[in-house]
Amino acid sequence: MLKTLIGRFFQGILVLFVLFTVTFFLIKELPGGPFKSGEKAIPEHIRLKIEAYYGLDKPVQVQYYRALTNLLKGDPGLSLRLEGREVTEIISQAFPVSLQLGLVAMLIAISIGIPLGVIAAWKKNTLIDYSAMALAMIGICVPAFVIGPLLADQFGRRSNLLPAVGWDPTHPSSWFLPALTLGLATAAYLSRLTRAGMLEILSQDYIRTAKAKGVGSFRMLVRHSLRGGIIPAVAFIGPAFAGIISGSVVIESVFAMPGLGTHFIKSIEVGDSPVILGSVMLYGSLIIIANFLTDLLGLWLNPRLRASR
Repeated sequence: MLKTLIGRFFQGILVLFVLFTVTFFLIKELPGGPFKSGEKAIPEHIRLKIEAYYGLDKPVQVQYYRALTNLLKGDPGLSLRLEGREVTEIISQAFPVSLQLGLVAMLIAISIGIPLGVIAAWKKNTLIDYSAMALAMIGICVPAFVIGPLLADQFGRRSNLLPAVGWDPTHPSSWFLPALTLGLATAAYLSRLTRAGMLEILSQDYIRTAKAKGVGSFRMLVRHSLRGGIIPAVAFIGPAFAGIISGSVVIESVFAMPGLGTHFIKSIEVGDSPVILGSVMLYGSLIIIANFLTDLLGLWLNPRLRASR
């Protein structure tokens, strides 16, 4: 087991290195640049001086080595778009909003998706099962940029029950609509994965034996089936959480939230490489860490995996 975890750690380091390299050279292929476009044209001699100040006049390999070295030191550099603000400062101010939104959205997704999948499996081929899976399919098919405005209009503008825009970390009411919008699609996937896992467990011989011995339905469901049945859902939770955080760009725009996604999109528009690299590496690290923790949880839930590793 320890060997497997060490192997996953070094795999994560390799993935981050490849991610950095690919992102760096893709940025170089972006059209225009941070100092070649805008409302006011910058004189050529001033633009050259600015590029020299940021090291953009150096050969690509020199820029690559410098960016990699800075990142290893924990300092992606200065933003090219926001008048030289440090990337670490931008991330430290904006990322907590995205993280808090992701945590609440993931909590909503788990609270809805896993119970729905368990109930659907327990009531297999009944109206409850069909209704639950129909709702899950709707949640998968309808994109967040459609659900978000509808929820904001219905519960924010018309009913005035919840704030439709803005983000206040001290008032949970401002979290609910954006978190619900983000969490619904993940809840739909979790419900389908949970249902599939539970159906597989419920068809095992030891479950039939427990039924024959007269074990109560609730006890059999919770103590004998649930731990193994949610393994597929647990394996999905890690990447889904990182995906929620990195995929909240649209939601942050719909609900006017000051998250990292807004900075990320604007940085791509102007080719702000330090912010792009810092954001991509942060999101990549989150996905790797989430997968690593998911593996640990999966080993804890499934003794057979511990025995085989």
